[in-house]
Amino acid sequence: MSASAVFILDQKGKMLISRNYKGDVDMAEIDHFMTLLMQKEEEGVLTPLLTRGKVNFLWIKHSNLFLVATTTKNANASLVYSFLYKIVEIFTEYFKELEEESIRDNFVIVYELLDEVMDFGFPQTTDSKILQEYITQEGNKLELAKSRVPTTVTNAVSWRSEGIKYKKNEVFIDVIESVNLMVSANGNVLQSEIIGSIKLKVFLSGMPELRLGLNDRVLFELTGRSKNKSVEMEDVKFHQCVRLSRFENDRTISFVPPDGDFELMSYRLNTHVKPLIWIESVIEKFSHSRVEVMIKAKSQFKKQSVANNVEIFIPVPSDADSPKFKTGIGSAKYHPEKNVVVWSIKSFPGGKEHLMRAHFGLPSVENEEVEGRPPVSVKFEIPYFTVSGIQVRYMKIIEKSGYQALPWVRYITQSGEYQLRTN
Repeated sequence: MSASAVFILDQKGKMLISRNYKGDVDMAEIDHFMTLLMQKEEEGVLTPLLTRGKVNFLWIKHSNLFLVATTTKNANASLVYSFLYKIVEIFTEYFKELEEESIRDNFVIVYELLDEVMDFGFPQTTDSKILQEYITQEGNKLELAKSRVPTTVTNAVSWRSEGIKYKKNEVFIDVIESVNLMVSANGNVLQSEIIGSIKLKVFLSGMPELRLGLNDRVLFELTGRSKNKSVEMEDVKFHQCVRLSRFENDRTISFVPPDGDFELMSYRLNTHVKPLIWIESVIEKFSHSRVEVMIKAKSQFKKQSVANNVEIFIPVPSDADSPKFKTGIGSAKYHPEKNVVVWSIKSFPGGKEHLMRAHFGLPSVENEEVEGRPPVSVKFEIPYFTVSGIQVRYMKIIEKSGYQALPWVRYITQSGEYQLRTN
């Protein structure tokens, strides 16, 4: 079972719009939601599921809105939460920003969308590209020819329309990996993981079938190949277009793609990552006079790779002033509102080392508050490189008309939560 009704409330708990799907929950029950939420918040036991009598409120907060689903049955909670987040995604696609004002300005479209995305409590068409074919933001320009519901809604392939044509058939594949890293003050890696995503931009005619081959360790084991250059992916999550039964049988990623941009899959690797950019920091505080900072940045990846748009965020005391900088490369800037110095390096090749020195004045009256020591954090992007070693081995494109199509692959590694604690 799923949701009985869906409500959108403002931040004070006042209802903006609602849709009753099953009629088995009194719509006035929502009046108790905000009281219940504030009560639980005061008690320090706030949970994403609140219960009053036989009614369950499953809620999420986005911007200045609450999205609430109600049910009396033992509903599939993960399905309801996925649906609420999907609604946020659809409304954001339609209105760019989802907030109270965008709901008030687009009541008719919001209600039409709520009507289409769920039927009798079960999610239906939730692909925004397909919804945009027949729920348009130009409601006053209704034409008779366009009032026909597109066949995609009743197709087996609901995420792709028929009759798409391109002069040049191409697929662009982006393999993007974010590195999450936490290093202790004495240089030990406390936590490291890779969050990966494979994004596609599809410009293909007709109804093509695509098959993507990766250097997947499980596949290599099944086919008896060497495991040396393979990658073991965890928490793999696919777009709805991927045939899961086929993947479970022989690890083939086979799918009919949506048109345009979409995320095909995401994955995680809980692996030991050698820090790609190593930071050594010495922050010396001389009471009542000055703070001196010395930062050494070292790139620990192959010489042929280059990290672009590197930004190193160095924390400084909140009462520091009169900054002076000396950098071997790039530029340094003090951001007093964030209490950080940002050292920006446009291009940082592998196997290089650079120094930055900073000098700050301190007021003669010492700040009584004991300040913590925030970590140094780093932002970067390394093109043509993946930390995990994941590779696209092939991309087969099969379409009944037999046209030739070009797949293009690009690899990018970027920083996620990349932090190094200071002494």
